[in-house]
Amino acid sequence: MLPEIALTSQIIRRLQKHFGGYIGIYHSKFSQNERVEIWNKVKTGELKIVLGARSSVFLPFRHLGLIICDEEHDTSYKQHDPAPRYNGRDAAIYFASLFGAKTILGSATPSLESYHNAVSGKYGLVELLQRYGDVHLPPIEIIDTKKIAQKDKAKVMLSPPLIDSVNEVLARQKQVILFQNRRGYTPYQVCNVCGWIPQCKYCDVSLTYHKVSNKLICHYCGTTYAPLQTCAACGNHNFVQRNFGTEKIEELLLEQFPNAKVARMDIDTVRGKNAHDVLIQQFEQRRIDILVGTQMVVKGLDFDNVDLVGILDADGLLSFADFRVNERAFQLMEQVSGRAGRKEATGKVVIQTIQPFHPVLKLVKDHDFKKLYDEEIDKRRQFFYPPFSRLIHVTFKHKIKEVVEKAALFFAGGLKLKYGHYLVGPAEPIINRIRNQHLMEMLVKLPRDTKFIAQCKKDMLEQVAVLHQHKSFKSVTVVNNVDVV
Repeated sequence: MLPEIALTSQIIRRLQKHFGGYIGIYHSKFSQNERVEIWNKVKTGELKIVLGARSSVFLPFRHLGLIICDEEHDTSYKQHDPAPRYNGRDAAIYFASLFGAKTILGSATPSLESYHNAVSGKYGLVELLQRYGDVHLPPIEIIDTKKIAQKDKAKVMLSPPLIDSVNEVLARQKQVILFQNRRGYTPYQVCNVCGWIPQCKYCDVSLTYHKVSNKLICHYCGTTYAPLQTCAACGNHNFVQRNFGTEKIEELLLEQFPNAKVARMDIDTVRGKNAHDVLIQQFEQRRIDILVGTQMVVKGLDFDNVDLVGILDADGLLSFADFRVNERAFQLMEQVSGRAGRKEATGKVVIQTIQPFHPVLKLVKDHDFKKLYDEEIDKRRQFFYPPFSRLIHVTFKHKIKEVVEKAALFFAGGLKLKYGHYLVGPAEPIINRIRNQHLMEMLVKLPRDTKFIAQCKKDMLEQVAVLHQHKSFKSVTVVNNVDVV
């Protein structure tokens, strides 16, 4: 099992060398007919090995002996929408237990939950303390972008030290990967006179400008708008573009390195079934010098010739309002740094940030996962977060704000007597309207007691039924997300 479809194309070629026609591949980019064909081949036992994304765990295996879940920490294993909201990794562990099969969870940066299970004896722990071929981990250079003067106080995209490093690597005919966790050209535009920001009609989010299509796009509901020239608040025509996405970086790279072949890897460029495979093969064959992309470029890909990896905006990873923010930021940065120097050379990683003394950056620089684990696990214990609790994230949706607020309070009120100690909220989320539906959220933090959790589940389902019997709240949607990641 792999978290991303993009990873399957590289590994399938390597596995086919050893296993030939006994291996099949399964994921959502295949047509219904292709998926039925794989389904039948698994059922008859013709395929001995299946390589797939999270949904492959539901294939009709007869004699399952081993599940290997690679990059087990990855959040892509969790399905958020639509239901069933399952975690592919956890489903695989349970599924293997039904067959008496073995499960291997692999990761250079394990999730805190899995590592806690390993050190506490629930899982076996095997540590690989050296890289393949005994190659050393790459040195990491942290660049303080506050010290670099920019016009209009804009964010630094490519700092002079990074440009020098790219030139030096290209001169040696090596390759470069640049990582930016935002797609599009600019994440938002601001009126330079009054500060108004264009927003989506249906969601409370700013619109991202995509230069290739010359459209403003909402990344939550997908609605597209024509580019705005006039401020709706004050009527001025003076807009400033703030922050930067992969499109803008690609444009700047083409200007800065005119002789280099530049490619972009994000959801906009790999839409077709084989698009990601074509791009990865081109990079493997050295027909691309600089690859810029979102999380797709950081996850588990193996390129021999990459000598430089650049993380262009580490601050975007370190500033999420989430209890897992430090864990996630460390995992992403450590994973992306692992793309550099995978064979003979050591490679180099450059991280651009405005907070160079952030504790997580120090841990990334030292490649010190164990220290991160020790620090984070203490905080999780203190504030009763996983792995010490189970989380149920409840979201209420309705087109009228007052209705959803009252419904959330009514729902929480029914559980407060019995579970008040475990409830957080209800409250408005940071983005409180998506697809014209107003949102309220509530978090239930439960002790890891099977009977207690089963009773709570029963009580919550009853409370949903009570809520929907109430005339005012009949049309309120309630979404329960267990073990939210």
